[in-house]
Amino acid sequence: MIHLITGGQRSGKSEYAEKLILSKTSQPVYMATSRIWDDNHRKRIEVHKARRGNHWLNIEEEKFLSKHDVNGKVVLLDCITLWLNNFFFDNENDDDKTIKQAKDELDKIFTQNCDWIIVTNELGLGGHPDNEMAMRFNDVQGIINQYIAARADIVSMVISGIPLEIKNTL
Repeated sequence: MIHLITGGQRSGKSEYAEKLILSKTSQPVYMATSRIWDDNHRKRIEVHKARRGNHWLNIEEEKFLSKHDVNGKVVLLDCITLWLNNFFFDNENDDDKTIKQAKDELDKIFTQNCDWIIVTNELGLGGHPDNEMAMRFNDVQGIINQYIAARADIVSMVISGIPLEIKNTL
């Protein structure tokens, strides 16, 4: 099962995803994808960790999610935007390579026999970027969000902390 949770920045996506996974399992797995850029970003990560508590199995993986065996688990992957950012910047100006690598990695993780709860951002909701790099990233993000949503059994959008189900094939 794949459940994609999308929404704008600070919309409550992660909190909703955390509550959802705890309603499904007492042994949640949290797959964190963010690199730590600076002290402010480190503090944001620490807030997320403190909110979750110690009963989560935490996996920190910047890019190659498929190297972790999560068969039989319920996994919260948070978040696609930060994960995709790692490919985007490592590949410099090769957006096609970024898209291919991301799709290949997603195809690998979706073969595992587990439930995925995946958090992503709807970047296009936040206005039009004022520079070319940000616009390119928005485009890449949109392509990958659509790729995941097409495979997802459930897609929810969180607006102001309220989840709205927009797709359910179960």
